[in-house]
Amino acid sequence: MPQVHSDPVHPDLPLLGLAALGQLALLGAVHAVAGLPAAGWAVALALQAAVLVLLRRGLGEAETERLGAANLVTLTRSVLTCGVAGLVAVPAAAASSPAAVVVALAAPALVLDAVDGRVARRTGNVTRLGARFDMETDALLILALSWAVVADVGAWVLLIGLARYLLWGAQRLLPALQGDVPVRQWRKAVAAVQGVVLVVVVSGLLPRPVSFAVLLAALGLLAASFLTEVSERCGLGAAASAGEAPHVGESVEPRAPSRWAPVVSGLLSALAVVVVWLALAAPNGDRHLSPLLVLRVPLELMALVVVAALVPSRWGRWLGLGFGVLAAVTLALKSMNVGFTLVLDRKFDIISDWFYLRSAVGVLADSVGDLAAGFLVVLLVVAVGALAVILPLATRRVCSVVRRHRAPAIGAAAVLTAASVGLTAAGVGPEPYHESLAIASGGLVVDEAVSVRSDLRDHAVFAREISTDPMAAIPSDRLLRGLAGKDVLLVFVESYGRSAIQDSSMAPGIAAVLADQGRALRRAGYRSRSAFLTSPTFGAASWLAHATLQSGLWVDSQRRYSQLMASERLTLDGAFHRAGWRTVVVAPAVTDGWPEGQRLYGFDRLYGTHDVGYEGPAFGYGPVPDQYTLAHLRRAELLPAPRQPVLAELDLVSSHHPWAPLPRMVAWDAVGDGSVYDGMPEQGDTAEEVLSDPDRVRAAYGRSIEYTLDALLSFLTTYPDPDLVVVMLGDHQPHHYVSGADPGYDVPISVIAQDPRVLTAIDEWGWSPGLRPPSDAPVAPMDTFRDRFLTAYSAPRAGPP
Repeated sequence: MPQVHSDPVHPDLPLLGLAALGQLALLGAVHAVAGLPAAGWAVALALQAAVLVLLRRGLGEAETERLGAANLVTLTRSVLTCGVAGLVAVPAAAASSPAAVVVALAAPALVLDAVDGRVARRTGNVTRLGARFDMETDALLILALSWAVVADVGAWVLLIGLARYLLWGAQRLLPALQGDVPVRQWRKAVAAVQGVVLVVVVSGLLPRPVSFAVLLAALGLLAASFLTEVSERCGLGAAASAGEAPHVGESVEPRAPSRWAPVVSGLLSALAVVVVWLALAAPNGDRHLSPLLVLRVPLELMALVVVAALVPSRWGRWLGLGFGVLAAVTLALKSMNVGFTLVLDRKFDIISDWFYLRSAVGVLADSVGDLAAGFLVVLLVVAVGALAVILPLATRRVCSVVRRHRAPAIGAAAVLTAASVGLTAAGVGPEPYHESLAIASGGLVVDEAVSVRSDLRDHAVFAREISTDPMAAIPSDRLLRGLAGKDVLLVFVESYGRSAIQDSSMAPGIAAVLADQGRALRRAGYRSRSAFLTSPTFGAASWLAHATLQSGLWVDSQRRYSQLMASERLTLDGAFHRAGWRTVVVAPAVTDGWPEGQRLYGFDRLYGTHDVGYEGPAFGYGPVPDQYTLAHLRRAELLPAPRQPVLAELDLVSSHHPWAPLPRMVAWDAVGDGSVYDGMPEQGDTAEEVLSDPDRVRAAYGRSIEYTLDALLSFLTTYPDPDLVVVMLGDHQPHHYVSGADPGYDVPISVIAQDPRVLTAIDEWGWSPGLRPPSDAPVAPMDTFRDRFLTAYSAPRAGPP
């Protein structure tokens, strides 16, 4: 019979009373800040009362009857945890509670979790009571945080919060699961990850799809942790080594395998097969993705089974590990392919596309904030590391199982292969391929090998294309004579694709801006012609489109771009410079110098982020509103006199992903130094709000295009100039989740001028009048524009007409 302290007044009762008063004070503060309904008070106080009663009972049963410093830290955590539970336990409270208040209580509770154990060890006060108190406080906090996000991601997330209690229930039913197990540091790390992930999700920093993904990954880690713990409790691992239980200085006695050992071993083997199957059957990142594709039989797994059954046993372990490493690499490449397909509508190039990772982090930070982006990057690194460990271990286990059951394994592989071949021949299988047999990983290896070989060969091919340039032979005295004395603006509108003017949901608003501004342009004396160009890129990588248009070469990869930048190819900027124009590039998104761009394009001046004198706030990805960019160009380059004619490339970025927050138009004479925009980012939608809803994303994209077009075209009507020529075009289509399936690569392009001779020179192009090209307007590859433009506006050999 346990000994219970007989003193009527326990020495630590005053501390427990102070904890109760602290709970009341905390709830009062929470109520004053965020409002706490009566039900929330009741839940928090009931939980804290239960904690104090159980702790008092534990003190009587423990070897020591004093709380100690470590348990006081845990008691403080329990006060914070009960406060979190009170805030989120009642649906009405959870819905109305500011996320910041929940995070303000939960974050210190998580931090202190790393303190109490250390204090216990340093003070020599390691006890079973402390270990149990710490663990139950952790479990309650995780449960409360899981409940807090149910409304956003679904009830499945409660599996994270209920895991500890499900194991406790299983221990009550199955005596084999009772007892201590060795401490595993990785399991403690997994437990800590659950709290951190839940707090970040509760904070609202992450878009909903990202929250769903990180919670699912956390649940997977937790499942693996609990499964290995169950395995040890069943005797599969406890006999191998004895360890120290948390907060307890006693050894764990080895136990003989229980009757549940074969069941757990079978589950682990089945899990290993599923993991390897999914990794090998996962699609390579084609445009038409379907989760049902993983149901196809992976031929690589069938081959692994046969080889593992036939090779000597001493080779089997290394076969499994080596195959697992290869499977991990191919799965990582598949994931890259999926990401590139969704964003750029093409697969990952293993040679040149590593460059995009840094840009992707930057765009992610602009979309969800630096803190959330950093967290996601760390999570990605952890996931890649886990993948590199889990898959080799899983394939090794599969090989081990095959070696123990050679004949059944080969038979199963033969049946599955024959059946999948027959079904594939009959056209039976998941859409869109209607195949039951998959060679996804093997096919990926072959594809990558072919891609590397093509890239290596393409280097020489592209070098010949760069050096072959008839336009470079045009004498300077004939070059661009048709535009003599005119300022020319080459304006790229970010993400302005064909879908912007033809999509049923976005086009009406954009068409209205083009129509209204088109009428205003005609009143101001301008005329325009429009058509489509086919961009070399999709969804991102605007610089590839800029380089293609400027160089007259098809620049559809970072490798080609880097090769071009190191050359002396004649660009539009270079041609204007040779012909006597001052050439400038206005690119507010360029935060540092651009020496390689200066070498190729030969511009006289670059206006980057820090060169335009902007004193206003940033708007998402775009550090400077497009209207301010245009106003700065006028002040810095178009107003000064006397001067050379100017060729200016403008890269307008207000319509860049994530399309929020978005600036508003202000009076042109009020633009000033940009301080007029102060406070504007806080008045509209945030990036997180926009990206949480596909319909809101499309609407925000449409509004951003309307804003940029309004800024550019009203600039022309506000400051009309008979000697101004504008080439306005998009750089690429927006992402698939805006433009839809198979939108193509076409972007609108318009030439705008008051001088009728400018448009007469391109009559033979057959472009349509106005700013909005019809769906059947001419389409040309973007790399043809430079040659056509230089030919149209340069004097023929016989001299000017």
